[in-house]
Amino acid sequence: MQNAPFDSMAERVDLAGRKVFAFQIRRWKQAILNSYFPRTNFSYLPLYVSDKAFFLDWAQAIEDEENPVLLTWGNNVSPAVVGFARDNRIPLCFLEDGFIRSLVPNASHSLPFSLTLDGRAPYFDSRSSSDLEIILSNCDFEADQVLMSRARKGIAELLSSGLSKYNSGDDTVPPPETTPASPRRRILVIGQVEDDASIRFGCDRKIDNNDVVRLAAQENPDCDILYKPHPDVLNGVRRRLSNPADVAHVCHILIGKAPLPEVLRTVDHVYTITSLGGFEALLRGIPVTLLGCPFYAGWGLTDDRQANSRRKRRLSIDEVFAAAYLLYPRYFDPVSGEEATFEECLSTTARWRRDGMPQSQILPVPTPTKPGFAITGSYGLLGWRHLMTWPLANLIARVGDQTDAEAFKTNPIVFFRELSNARLRKLGRILYPFD
Repeated sequence: MQNAPFDSMAERVDLAGRKVFAFQIRRWKQAILNSYFPRTNFSYLPLYVSDKAFFLDWAQAIEDEENPVLLTWGNNVSPAVVGFARDNRIPLCFLEDGFIRSLVPNASHSLPFSLTLDGRAPYFDSRSSSDLEIILSNCDFEADQVLMSRARKGIAELLSSGLSKYNSGDDTVPPPETTPASPRRRILVIGQVEDDASIRFGCDRKIDNNDVVRLAAQENPDCDILYKPHPDVLNGVRRRLSNPADVAHVCHILIGKAPLPEVLRTVDHVYTITSLGGFEALLRGIPVTLLGCPFYAGWGLTDDRQANSRRKRRLSIDEVFAAAYLLYPRYFDPVSGEEATFEECLSTTARWRRDGMPQSQILPVPTPTKPGFAITGSYGLLGWRHLMTWPLANLIARVGDQTDAEAFKTNPIVFFRELSNARLRKLGRILYPFD
């Protein structure tokens, strides 16, 4: 174990002054990275670049750089690229949203308040050590009383603010739904997007939300079981793999808009797979059962149903918070683009939630302009493909939501090119074959 506290500034991946070749960065995120990392020279690869195209068009240019870095959003890079980085001793970094994300109920196209930049693995990938796991395994927390004082105050301020990873600027949301008055204990199952990377890389077996509900009901036969499906699944923004209706006979399904911090006030125990909501429950002193292995599992704080032999320490909730919220992420002011501290971010976010968030000063604003008509070009002779925009927008609104439809109308070709679903990207290539 280290004799001195983990130096978060020294251990961070330093992108300043380096050429960074970035994978899986959508166009609206590129302006954000350019603003948050102004001393970094980013080169953005095509969103879904194939291995063949990478080695044909990019590999040699990367090798020719004096001190290059590869950067990918999440875990979205192929084994061939990982091997290329390893063989050429080129750092590969993993970028993700931090644990305080935005004032909207999902990532949307909003600017993030925090980011994590990891030189080993995404923090949610339990198959190998991330920078966060290294901090948790090695940091001498007791030696840094300033850090631990910040952690204790940070937890208190976070809980009193009612903020979570995703938030709503609407303080008029109704109180959490409740079951009829009962003296029985209340068990909350926090649902997740079941094909999300945090489950795919943080769980060693196939499991869905309904499996968790059934297990919670089986293990707590004399309790009230509450199930809160993920908001993006309820709203149709993200695909569901299990149907909440199939477990309605063993639980009470919460379908209202009450934020998770409010729901947590009413429960005695939480079950989840890998959700950050489990950590937010721990911060409130609520016992948590985990079916997967998120970053806060394996340290003696949770009822773990998936073992992790690398994690051997027993840590306090203050210590895990210090690592995950103070040492590991980077915080930013999305109005100015300036880097901030956790405390500054929390204060600013709470104020903006109360008073409204001002317009961002970050330029260029990441909003693509609508393509115009042309006699020839990507939209065909006399721009005939523009005629497809309105009927397709109506179809997209029914399948997804109105936000998707507006994004499509803004730039139909970019919309299809950046979809995560490969089949829909192929359909878009048929409808709009030219870039």
